[in-house]
Amino acid sequence: MERKKIPIVSIVGRAKTGKTTVVAKLIAILKDRGIRVATIKHHPHDFEIDREGKDTDRHKKAGAVLSMIASPRKIAVVRDVEEEMTVDQLVSRYIDDVDLIITEGFKREHFPKIEVYSARSEPPATLDDPQLLALMSDTPVDAPVPVLKRDDVEAAADIIVKAVFGKTKKG
Repeated sequence: MERKKIPIVSIVGRAKTGKTTVVAKLIAILKDRGIRVATIKHHPHDFEIDREGKDTDRHKKAGAVLSMIASPRKIAVVRDVEEEMTVDQLVSRYIDDVDLIITEGFKREHFPKIEVYSARSEPPATLDDPQLLALMSDTPVDAPVPVLKRDDVEAAADIIVKAVFGKTKKG
């Protein structure tokens, strides 16, 4: 049985522009609309999720390629990779049973995206990207896409739902 293709939308922007805040608010709004959301956060540097001396850390240090911890309510997977995986690879291996995937970062991937912009940062990075759906900004910006106030996450949710589901509300 072939897996259904899950739509992906990226929330992008430079550091410290409010991407994580926007993503968290989007998740809550979309959940209220009956949309099941998964997220993938891009981190450009190495990170540690295991705690020193804990069982999964000991498994990894002993040579396990992948270590999983499972409880009655959640699971976590820690896996070493030889090279950075694409969003498509991550989705095909780890995500199913959701309606929408929101990535934070991955601005070079070819998915519909919304950029979060702050006047304190460099100019918007994706204005020439044909996949750009909207710009969320704390200041007026001349852009070829709708410019939303940075705190107007409801409008961003409307744009995303219309772009990926073809309607303003899922129902």
